[in-house]
Amino acid sequence: QVQLVESGGRLVQAGGSLRLSCVASGRTLSNYAMGWLRRTPGKEPEIVATISRSGSVTDYADFVKGRFTISRDNAKNTVYLQMNALNPEDTAVYYCAADGSRQDISAGRADYWGQGTQVTVSS
Repeated sequence: QVQLVESGGRLVQAGGSLRLSCVASGRTLSNYAMGWLRRTPGKEPEIVATISRSGSVTDYADFVKGRFTISRDNAKNTVYLQMNALNPEDTAVYYCAADGSRQDISAGRADYWGQGTQVTVSS
């Protein structure tokens, strides 16, 4: 089992920045691909970004390319999401997810999910 705990979400003004963190426990994080997804009320979760086990491969949804950066520190069992140039459309609950496959994370089929952290961007 892997337990994931997200933090860093808060209210921020449009144009601002946030860094989300996801700390894993229970298993060694380096065994898993990781990702961030987000959900807005009434919608299915959508993928934001994924990162490979080593961190050498990343992928982003088109709507965050150039603004968000996913990274990981396996020694700290932590994954990050640096979010810049935030806009009100980025308001959502952001979830951290872990799985053996980045493809499964992207499809919303990750084995492990955190409880989410709320990001609210005011205009």
